[in-house]
Amino acid sequence: MIAKMTKVTFLVYHKEYDCFLKSIRDLGVVHVVTKAQGGAENASLQESIRLSARYASAIKLLQGMGVPSTESHEGDADRGEQALQQTEELLHQSQQLAHRLQAVEKEVTMLEPWGDFDPQNISRLQKAGYQIGFYVCAEKQFKPEWADLYHATVINQIGSKLYFVTITKGDTVPELEVETAKLPENSLSVLQQTVTDLKAQQETLQNKLKELAETVIPDLQAAQHRVHSQIEFSKVVLSTDTLADNKLMLLEGWIPTERVPEMTEFLRSQEVYYETAAPQPGDDVPILLENKGFFRLFEPIMRLYMLPKYNELDLTPFFAPFFMLFFGLCLGDSGYGLFMLLAVTLYRLFAKKLSASMKSILTLVQILGASTMVCGLLTGTCFGFNLYDIQLPFFQTLKESISLDNQQMFNLSLILGGVQIIFGMILKSVNQTIQFGVKYAISTIGWILILVSTAVAFAAPGVMPMGGTLHLIFLGIGVLMAYLYNSPDKNVFVNIGLGLWDTYNMATGLLGDVLSYVRLFALGLSGGILASVFNSLAVGMSPDNVIAGPIVMVLIFVIGHAINIFMNVLGAMVHPMRLTFVEFFKNAGYEGGGKEYKPFKN
Repeated sequence: MIAKMTKVTFLVYHKEYDCFLKSIRDLGVVHVVTKAQGGAENASLQESIRLSARYASAIKLLQGMGVPSTESHEGDADRGEQALQQTEELLHQSQQLAHRLQAVEKEVTMLEPWGDFDPQNISRLQKAGYQIGFYVCAEKQFKPEWADLYHATVINQIGSKLYFVTITKGDTVPELEVETAKLPENSLSVLQQTVTDLKAQQETLQNKLKELAETVIPDLQAAQHRVHSQIEFSKVVLSTDTLADNKLMLLEGWIPTERVPEMTEFLRSQEVYYETAAPQPGDDVPILLENKGFFRLFEPIMRLYMLPKYNELDLTPFFAPFFMLFFGLCLGDSGYGLFMLLAVTLYRLFAKKLSASMKSILTLVQILGASTMVCGLLTGTCFGFNLYDIQLPFFQTLKESISLDNQQMFNLSLILGGVQIIFGMILKSVNQTIQFGVKYAISTIGWILILVSTAVAFAAPGVMPMGGTLHLIFLGIGVLMAYLYNSPDKNVFVNIGLGLWDTYNMATGLLGDVLSYVRLFALGLSGGILASVFNSLAVGMSPDNVIAGPIVMVLIFVIGHAINIFMNVLGAMVHPMRLTFVEFFKNAGYEGGGKEYKPFKN
């Protein structure tokens, strides 16, 4: 369900506004109506955003080193500021070293074909009146007469490339129609030693960064949280309207209705004028879901789609039981369900400091695992084996009581689809009544009468014969409601036309929606077949050896079922979500688009 919200408006004297905002932030219950204007031009806000990005980058860098923390302490924001400066300084030095190393390695690559020589020797020859030219050309470009004319000497050959020098007397170097090589000023051995030194310096800087990663990540996170608080504070300030020549500050927000007394008690100690009001049509009211117990576990799935609008029904409690059942049918293996349940239970027993959200997710996985165990008993599948082949009274009693064959599982999938779709249409009529009034729900109620009466006549002709008087009465009432109240604000002819259009959409769309639920049967069947294939491979591919045979069989069994569990659990999550978000939400008339309630707080 959606928590009731109350609109609250504050009017504060400008000199007391900062103190008031800090008090409201400490209270932590007001969702401030923020405005986009002014944020882009506010230099202080932009600087805080850039600072937050710097903290995020530093945290990501240090966490990416994979160094385990050696200290467990509460983060200190002041130490985090110093840690950011140290981290960025070390990173800057490392980047400079990397650029220099890249340049020196490039020089080494250029000089390696010429070998290791002292550049001073070249300088001495030049002072003696000899010019040395360095050239590179293809082997077929080299002319033998260059050896006589310019004393050309081949220094190296790599593939089809020749590296040669010329020695000529005078002030000019011969201009040959080949590539001229410009060599570094240092020798190859000096450059190689420089590379070694630079890599050693890089290693030293990396070790310093790792030492920081062992201790300062909590401090960086604390400092980042403080910056986030400053950003939120700045956004609230920018969302404030000014009145009376900037003397009065006007702020609007939303608060859960049940917490209004708490806020009222707090405001008695503040010199501030405030008003409360109920939401009006057109207000962008933030959404706070308040489901309890079992239904609360499925709220993350709703958030994956979108939150409802304030005047809509929260469909979380209505799709939760279906989702649990659909997951179990899609996975469809009691062994896999038992494995999920035991694995998560053991993890919860031995894990330390689980957050509330993580505990909620783990509880949901346990419930889905239990659902899979129950649904797997419909076919008797357990790790690809059939439990009902075991000749024990317990399993044989289960087989006689709840076992279903493939045709019955197929029919069950279609029945569940029809039930959920009609249930969604009932919710749609309730939603229309709440939002617009009962007359806008009459058309939907008419279609429900048509579909339900036809389904009852088909399934139980003894109660209501197909085409009998009672059935025709329900059909007639349903048709009149669907055709004459399709759009209450329009005339009767427009309503009839829209009713015909709805009939076409209902005939084509409803069939496709129901057939979509066949995937519940198909996924469970395919998963069971694949599990049995891995069992057959484990037995068939194990060698006839007392030691190696069981080892190979166990390895194939474990690896095969691990792959199957991963793929089937993924499918068992995705496809029920698809049925919920597309078929169920569409037939329930769900619009969504609500904005989450986020109170201004530390």
